[in-house]
Amino acid sequence: MDTISFGLVFLELVFGRLDRLPGPGEEVFSDEFALSCGGAVTSATAAADGGIRAGLCTMLGDDFGTQVVSEHCAATGVNLSPCVQLDGPTAGITVVLNFDGDRGFVTHLPPFAMSERAELERWRNVLRRERPAWCYLHAGRWVPDFLRDARELGCKIMLDTALGDARNPRDRDFVIECVGLADVFVPNAAELTAMTGAADLAGAVRAAVAWGTDLVVTRGADGALVVSRDGSVAEVSDGVSQVPVRDLTGAGDSFAGAMMAALIGGASIAEAAVAGNEAGSRAVSRLGAVGTVSADGTGAGWPLSPMAFREMVRGLQVSAVDQPGALGREGTMR
Repeated sequence: MDTISFGLVFLELVFGRLDRLPGPGEEVFSDEFALSCGGAVTSATAAADGGIRAGLCTMLGDDFGTQVVSEHCAATGVNLSPCVQLDGPTAGITVVLNFDGDRGFVTHLPPFAMSERAELERWRNVLRRERPAWCYLHAGRWVPDFLRDARELGCKIMLDTALGDARNPRDRDFVIECVGLADVFVPNAAELTAMTGAADLAGAVRAAVAWGTDLVVTRGADGALVVSRDGSVAEVSDGVSQVPVRDLTGAGDSFAGAMMAALIGGASIAEAAVAGNEAGSRAVSRLGAVGTVSADGTGAGWPLSPMAFREMVRGLQVSAVDQPGALGREGTMR
């Protein structure tokens, strides 16, 4: 395989164009809805779209989220052989609410998704077996040893982070340690500014040069900044399309996956950022990290057939066991 994306996957229930969020006891309506999937599958999908052999390393269960992810990967050519099959639910469930120019999330993680340290040991075994040219993952507490293994095996590393990790002082040191072991770090502007504590993006870039890793900082409609290890900065706006922004979910992962495909094809980092801009523009123009999954083989589709709907409800109920408030009276979904 050319690339493997490591991490959790999610079933996404995506609502677009909310005028406001509901208050207690209120209900609001959206004209737009999509069933999608996200997490590590997003970057793998973008890499496969770039024409390379892309793999996904995650946990696959017997839940509806796994079904959607598996069918999507079969349709898009993402290789699932690095995955492990488990009994029970493994995919997270995320409700995405688009409002006020951004989005918010309500997410449930099943117990399997909380076993990060054990899963990382399996990732290391996959890495030794498959030896991809590039691997993509998010920084974390137990990730540095994995990155050291990747470097010893000659695998290139594209690293991302999440805004919550960047803002949390307890996690920030682990993230920075991971960055120093990566080949390319792809935060967005808000994440990099939060990590460095700088007053603005220019100050954040100057501070991050000391980490010794090539940076590609995504800036939405303004494109990307490519920051070399010597501190030189190039603005890359080629590839950005002026599209209606429907949902920002998955734009960064799509950017990274497209970049890896371009790098494997021989592009420079700046040239690969153009491909990333193109993928990011496509991502924000649709609902859901990989877009709406459909009944033609790219997922269960929406509207769901009665059989698929019953399976979705069953999967959500299984995932919600012992979660107070997830089920209404007599086990019916609220």
